[in-house]
Amino acid sequence: MAETATQSSFLTDHWGMWALFVVLILGVMVVDLGIFHKKQHEVSVKEALGWTAVWVTLGLAFNLLIWWQVDRPALEAAGPAGYTPLWPQYLTCYITEYALSVDNIFVFLVIFTYFAVPAESQHRVLFWGVLGAMFFRGVFLLTGVALIERFHWTIWILAGILILTGLKLLFSKDEQMEPEKNLVLRLVRRFIPVTNHYEGSKFFVRTAGRLHATPLFLTLLVIETTDILFAVDSVPAALGISQNTFVLYTSNIFAIMGLRSLFFAVAGLLKYLHYLKIGLSLILVFVGTKMILPLMGGAKIPVELSLAVVGGILVLAVIASVIRARMVPEESNS
Repeated sequence: MAETATQSSFLTDHWGMWALFVVLILGVMVVDLGIFHKKQHEVSVKEALGWTAVWVTLGLAFNLLIWWQVDRPALEAAGPAGYTPLWPQYLTCYITEYALSVDNIFVFLVIFTYFAVPAESQHRVLFWGVLGAMFFRGVFLLTGVALIERFHWTIWILAGILILTGLKLLFSKDEQMEPEKNLVLRLVRRFIPVTNHYEGSKFFVRTAGRLHATPLFLTLLVIETTDILFAVDSVPAALGISQNTFVLYTSNIFAIMGLRSLFFAVAGLLKYLHYLKIGLSLILVFVGTKMILPLMGGAKIPVELSLAVVGGILVLAVIASVIRARMVPEESNS
């Protein structure tokens, strides 16, 4: 009941946290695009790692702020037995979203390669792609919370999606993404004229008095629609950890922002993370099982334990991948 009360009153009691989040995200994005990327250029590994560090630092600092401004006063007023802290929920959602999105980096690389996007234009595509992701994630998360609150049985559906997706990821072979089969891309090409070459950083140009889309706009469309497909597993996973809208949305956005920056630094290193897919599949199955255990009469898994399990699985997957890369160097060089 404490968590439900916190959810229903969070907007009115802690509107300042929402305002701070919006100002923080928009402010850093304006600085990013308006100052550091005002002139288009190829993003270096050093620059990418710097921006990744900025976003990760902001994401973790925001978690501390949640504890200080929300959890600490509530615990002092209600005590440990009367209040469920939000900071472990935020951190677990943040880590889970970050982990599930790492695989997306490879997909973005495939899309950029398919469209032969100039290196200096890739940041612009991912920047505007973030804006679309912020909107659609908000819609999906709000819808998910509303469904769970009104139709409690939807937990079974969401948990089933997670478990089935996890098992499919565990046993399926790697599938090569084929951007040309994207339905939205095919529809756009049918109804909108497209230029044969890039026009700098422009998404649209006028040719002979007629508006044409550029390949850069097609790339953005594929990135956006692909991100919507990614939400099929990441949104239910987040809902399996928390149903607090503030926690869900802020953790998702901070993770997405950090990952888009990380793309330019580690796109070529993903081949070394051989066991990451296994780790992600185990996380999905775990979160799905966590959702349905109370419905089956089992004990509710504490969010602190969930955080430890998710973090532990990721650490083991990375360590095992590093060991494998050192023992089988020829695979890393292939």
